[in-house]
Amino acid sequence: MTDPTRSIVHRFPGIPTLEGAGVRLRRSFSNNEVPLFDPFLLLDRFGSTDPKDYLAGFPWHPHRGIETVTYVLNGRVAHGDTLGNSGVIDSGDVQWMNSGSGIIHQEMPQRTEGTMSGFQLWVNLPAKEKMSVPAYRGLTAGEIPEVTTDAGDRVKVVAGTYEKAEGPVRGLSVDPTYLDVRVPPGGSFELPTAPGFTVFAHGIEGSATFEGTDPKPVASGETVLFGPGEEVRLSAADAGVRLLLVSGRPLHEPVAWYGPIVMNRPDELLQAMRELEHGDFLKHPRPLLEE
Repeated sequence: MTDPTRSIVHRFPGIPTLEGAGVRLRRSFSNNEVPLFDPFLLLDRFGSTDPKDYLAGFPWHPHRGIETVTYVLNGRVAHGDTLGNSGVIDSGDVQWMNSGSGIIHQEMPQRTEGTMSGFQLWVNLPAKEKMSVPAYRGLTAGEIPEVTTDAGDRVKVVAGTYEKAEGPVRGLSVDPTYLDVRVPPGGSFELPTAPGFTVFAHGIEGSATFEGTDPKPVASGETVLFGPGEEVRLSAADAGVRLLLVSGRPLHEPVAWYGPIVMNRPDELLQAMRELEHGDFLKHPRPLLEE
């Protein structure tokens, strides 16, 4: 009988880089890992106690063809976009933005006492939705359900389901699961996963060992990609563990990627660049909010 447990097949320690107007962050995966993480394109982790590392922020810039997921662990990020949305992403909040046919926005971290930290994940859109109407979801920490198990595990459900909790992000083509999982010292945790889906984890704090063929613990700052199977099983170390667990349905489509724009063909990228230059990039400039 085949073991349903997924094993770690790739490890990514992350690479320090500069983005935006000079924000220091750590990139777990990006262009070089396509199509390993399909439908996911990029994962950045930002975090520093020095405001000089993040205050320059991400001034106005375009996106097309992707969804961006910004999860703030600690601190505040001011944002605005050409749909008319503006506000602040606070500690524990999530911004899930569908850029569709085109959006221009800015994300500006605010000075924080202590550590400013969080993540941005890019999710690819299928070809049929690349030129769809953009949409914005702003989720406060209080709108994200959290499950506490009898064993003391705490699971925040941004997308997908865990036990009886369903995340507020729903109805997406890649059917994502996005969980923030805390397991107490020495505890264990398991998550059923859909066969054929891409599944990865990123260590936030502490460490854990995943069942399978690779016994090496997954530490803070490391991203691991799992092979095929139907579940992920882990055992937390003596200090416990906190991590992101993410999964989604692969698109199996060609990727043409330049900067903040991801399409399927090179000519579509060239068209987007021409539209940016000529001022007709935005197809839906009127404010439009998704409930």
